[in-house]
Amino acid sequence: MQLPNDFVTKYTQLLGETEAKAFLASYNQPANSGFRLNPLKPDPKNVTLSLDEPINYSPYGYVGKVDGNAIDHVSGYVYSQEPSAQLVGAVANAQPGQTVLDLCAAPGGKSTYLAGAMANQGVLVSNEINLGRARVLGSNIERWGARNVIVTNHDPASLAKVLPEAFDMILVDAPCSGEGMFRKDPDAMSYWSLDYPASCATRQREILTEAIKMLKPGGTLVYSTCTFAPEEDEQMMAWLLDHSDLSISPITHMAGMSSARPEWADGRPELAGAVRLWPHKQLGEGHFVCRLTRPGVASEPAPRKKNKKSRGKQAAGDSAVSRDERTLWQDWAQANLTQTLTGTLTKQGEQLYLLPNNAPDISQLRVVRPGLHLGTLKKNRFEPSHSLATALLPEQFNLTVAVNDDEYQHYRHGETLQRPDLHGKSSVLLTNADKGFAIGRLVNGTIKNIYPKGLRV
Repeated sequence: MQLPNDFVTKYTQLLGETEAKAFLASYNQPANSGFRLNPLKPDPKNVTLSLDEPINYSPYGYVGKVDGNAIDHVSGYVYSQEPSAQLVGAVANAQPGQTVLDLCAAPGGKSTYLAGAMANQGVLVSNEINLGRARVLGSNIERWGARNVIVTNHDPASLAKVLPEAFDMILVDAPCSGEGMFRKDPDAMSYWSLDYPASCATRQREILTEAIKMLKPGGTLVYSTCTFAPEEDEQMMAWLLDHSDLSISPITHMAGMSSARPEWADGRPELAGAVRLWPHKQLGEGHFVCRLTRPGVASEPAPRKKNKKSRGKQAAGDSAVSRDERTLWQDWAQANLTQTLTGTLTKQGEQLYLLPNNAPDISQLRVVRPGLHLGTLKKNRFEPSHSLATALLPEQFNLTVAVNDDEYQHYRHGETLQRPDLHGKSSVLLTNADKGFAIGRLVNGTIKNIYPKGLRV
């Protein structure tokens, strides 16, 4: 790989001749692939992928490559994420019941990690400034089967105005110069220059300035990048320490981790509490991660006031759902599910969602996905969402239908299935290898195809 000359010179000066040689040589090695198992599933290790090479710092992480059309991936049992990127979610260590913000969340690797750790308890707000990427984020959240995630589409400043001191934890996986992505995406080198990290740092300071406004007293902020540039890493953390009341909470080292370099910033020793992953020292493309805490103890949230100006399609409550619409959902759920789902009904247009309990007021926000997508409200009927296939367990459906590998492919192609022994009309969960992957509509022996057209192959 032909690296930019300025890049080679910069890191030779920073690392010294010996280490720089090993670091730069790593760019000529193949990129490493990894994946995570989904702890939201009943038996996460029930996959066909090899689990022989675990990632030591990621409880559900392994080295290996995922087939995007395999049942393990389609059913949300695995998420493809390169090894070093998995350190971020592990350091965040989100807990069930917390209120968490993933501020720069697309495409969803960190959010799915957080959601898995939260076990569908608490609230995760996954935000992405770019609408197209926010929709991709929502799709990945859907496949992962997370039920407590609200996907928003805002710049950090707009979000901070609405949600001051709202979060126990905030993850800022900041847009960066992407030096750790050169092996995976050589095109990233085309827009790199010696001044590019400083330009990225300006944007990162703007993001962090807004992020800390949303952090509760006593809360945790995790900052990460996939670049090696001190301007975006150690120097950014030194700036944050100077411009906030946050302090660094040292990360416990495991094999392959290196301390951050205080000498690359202002020399303060606490910067060594952050961690660097280097591609010449461990499997992965490289990452920088720092965990910080805010002093104090969070106060009890004030009772939510109803916003009379809230637009119905974004309201954070079931006042936007009519009695008839609520009845349509309840009748379908009673007929097809074995358990009652908890949360608050809300809708966007004809789409019905289940907002997680204790969610912040999102009535003033641009929301892409306000919780679990339940389905579509049609005239006199309810049509279930594909989200239910991956968010619910097979035992939560009254009727499941196991399909073989050929039928799995046919259904994902958009074809119907035949089950002459099944009578009546109902929704069914289709499974392959005991993994739910789609909803079907049974009509007297025929399972009609309602697989989303955008997911068909």
